[in-house]
Amino acid sequence: MKGLRLVPESVTSHPRNGTLIEFRDVSKVFTNSRKTETRAVDGVSLTVNPGEILGVIGYSGAGKSTLVRLINGLDTATSGQLLLDGTDVVGLPEAKLRSIRTSIGMIFQQFNLFRSRTAAGNIEYPLKLSGMGKAERKKRVAELLDFVGLGDKGGNYPEQLSGGQKQRVGIARALATNPSLLLADEATSALDPETTQDVLSLLREINRNLGITIVVITHEMEVVRSIADKVAVMESGRVVEYGSVYEVFSHPQTPVAAKFVSTALRNTPDNVEAEDLLAHDGRLFTINLTENSGFFGAAAQARDNGVSINIVHGGVTTLQQHSFGKMTVRLNGPTEAINNFRDALDHTTDIQEITR
Repeated sequence: MKGLRLVPESVTSHPRNGTLIEFRDVSKVFTNSRKTETRAVDGVSLTVNPGEILGVIGYSGAGKSTLVRLINGLDTATSGQLLLDGTDVVGLPEAKLRSIRTSIGMIFQQFNLFRSRTAAGNIEYPLKLSGMGKAERKKRVAELLDFVGLGDKGGNYPEQLSGGQKQRVGIARALATNPSLLLADEATSALDPETTQDVLSLLREINRNLGITIVVITHEMEVVRSIADKVAVMESGRVVEYGSVYEVFSHPQTPVAAKFVSTALRNTPDNVEAEDLLAHDGRLFTINLTENSGFFGAAAQARDNGVSINIVHGGVTTLQQHSFGKMTVRLNGPTEAINNFRDALDHTTDIQEITR
């Protein structure tokens, strides 16, 4: 991130382990005035280990934001257990929830800064509430501003800052009380792509240096790809897929996960591109490339049998020290040799023929 510096001593002087989060069959049901029930979160069970970054992704109405509000106690689960470092927050009285929230930092989509306070004043506010002395507050604020690359913007009001700068102030404020958990609810959706990457780089740096557990709520798979260790895909209140980012990106098991992955990787031709490719002679195959796909051996054998192979579309990426991707190829040659190529790969990887 532009201007990023080492995590200040005042933030690291009392290091904390990241929070362990455990959802155990958690549901949240809302009932409106007509007694109609909406199951916003439906039987969610998952664990976020201390120091992990979890990306929670889903379309609008999937239950992502409700999930976050259950973690910080702004909503109460209807059933199930939600444990933070072993403490079940479901049904806790507000006084105890307030104590737990002191270890949780929140980063919001619309920044939620006080317009009447400067950048420094916004960061200082939670420190004031915690009872920290004035001299120590000023030192902590200055170091946090410097850390997020805004050392010269402390006297600026929110309307004098860009969207990315506002979000950096929001992150600094979230870090002020030395939390063990950060919750980021659509924290980059109001930002341009370059600024988004700056903010994500900052969050990853915070995670690496402080070991803070981070839960990122988003509808953008690129955000998950950039920052997360694990990903939970939500649909209609349920977690329909959960695993490492590599597992979900390389082998999505549900239609909704596959759709999200395709938006981030763009390694298969869309309908228009497929129509253009089908206008030429030959047979088209899209092949899932992994470390054990066997493509090169099958391709060499096909060439020996008179088949020409041309790559017409594809992409390969690396996540969590693994490379994977998809490639679309056009084959021309004897029908039997092409069928043998297809059958050979069908035993080792996913291969699909593109037809009209």
